[in-house]
Amino acid sequence: MHTVDQENMSATLTVAAPAARVCAVLADPTTHAAIDGTGWVQAAVDRAPLTEVGQIFRMDMYHSNHPDGGYKTANKVQVLDPPHAIGWLTGTEKDDGQLEFGGWLWRYDLTPLGPSATEVTLTYDWSAVPQSIREYLQFPPFGPDHLTNSLHHLAELVSGR
Repeated sequence: MHTVDQENMSATLTVAAPAARVCAVLADPTTHAAIDGTGWVQAAVDRAPLTEVGQIFRMDMYHSNHPDGGYKTANKVQVLDPPHAIGWLTGTEKDDGQLEFGGWLWRYDLTPLGPSATEVTLTYDWSAVPQSIREYLQFPPFGPDHLTNSLHHLAELVSGR
């Protein structure tokens, strides 16, 4: 199931794993390429687990429409409430080390449905993207199927398939 609102979209899937396991997988940047439903995420640059709000983790990315093809994102943890929620802002790191975030947020909300099942809602929220960025980037940059694909990849990963 997925929904698209004016400034965000989400998808929900029940996963056959406890919420703590799902959250641990999401907090591991090395799993993000396997979870990603677009194929844009290539690999974790920073491999340490996500443990606190404000933590920065970088990812190697590839998108054929990006001016450089391959690029890096810098992500800042905004929400970390294990095993209930995890989310991050995505941005870039400038040559001088300065971080800039575009205003879009990835968030996973986890609802335990018993000892071995979790309802996972993935939300992509672009409501804080400034007009200056909207002038050259289209939002959302993918359809709602991307979120559903990501949740199915997550389900496969946490169930050990």
